[in-house]
Amino acid sequence: MKKLIALCLAISFFGCKKEEPKDYATLSGKIENPHASKTLKVFQGRNYEKIITIADDGTFKDTLKVEAGDYNIQHGDQYGVMYLENDNESTFNTDYENFAKSMVFGGDAEDTNNFSIQSFLISNDYFTEELIANGNQEDLNTAVNNYKSAYDGLKKKYKDVDSTHVALMDQNVEGRIQQLTKFLTPKFTIRNALPKGSVSPSFVDYENYAGGNTSLSDLKGKYVYIDIWATWCGPCIREIPSLKKLEQQFEDKNIEFVSISVDNGRGYKGDAKAAYQGWKKMIADKDLRGTQLFADNGFASQFIQGYRINAIPRFILIDPSGNIVSADAPRPSNPQLVSLFNQLEL
Repeated sequence: MKKLIALCLAISFFGCKKEEPKDYATLSGKIENPHASKTLKVFQGRNYEKIITIADDGTFKDTLKVEAGDYNIQHGDQYGVMYLENDNESTFNTDYENFAKSMVFGGDAEDTNNFSIQSFLISNDYFTEELIANGNQEDLNTAVNNYKSAYDGLKKKYKDVDSTHVALMDQNVEGRIQQLTKFLTPKFTIRNALPKGSVSPSFVDYENYAGGNTSLSDLKGKYVYIDIWATWCGPCIREIPSLKKLEQQFEDKNIEFVSISVDNGRGYKGDAKAAYQGWKKMIADKDLRGTQLFADNGFASQFIQGYRINAIPRFILIDPSGNIVSADAPRPSNPQLVSLFNQLEL
């Protein structure tokens, strides 16, 4: 009888004993159409990094010793963010070809992670390329109000997300609104001052790299897409490959691609002559096409001032009659530009 009682007590003790919390997090899931690297990097700045191997079928599973917090995840050239904590088992499934938009989280912190990714994604529904390329202040106000309303809906849907994460996301949402407003406000000013259909400011006798001088009036009868750039401007240089593709794609159409350099010494220790030679050298080295012109007085040139240009690159589209189509046209790398060209039936 005593042995039976002792056995029952032992069973009771072990049955009620709590399992020790794990000192690691478990992360698993599946990536459809995975990148050739077959790796998933989980990192938090310089403080933490873990490389997880992805199987041929796109599945992965590994453990990570982490400090509770938000971590970046990278697969190929795609990124995401998720919350990880030791003793949690978390999952996510996605498609590499539509990484962030198709991402679905599961397991521990499921609501927190889905709330975070969806809060990020809804901004794309309202802060569209169309708004950036062609919008006005009223359009922005409508977009901001709709974005805030959609975000409030997410907070109601994921009402169990802890207040710390909600407060952080509130801050991110407000920051995104302020950032976009700061970016678009000067664009709206330009669009109001230089509206579509108004006569374009002009330039006269700009030096042409191919020889002679060229004026805007020489190009009447064609659409004119103008790139304002300089050899020292990194973002300008990054647009060159996309510009070359456009020039090739529309070479038989009624459009002239014109690049106007505002090099006047910057990047050359203030030496204007060296800047001029640098302009010629870059055209040759990078095999730049289109019509390559040199502004007569850098940023102080009348044409540059007329378009209120104080930062580059800047892109302008003018119609065959010399009227403005867009004083702040999409960049060559922006798909909106091809759409615009197609609408114009060049």
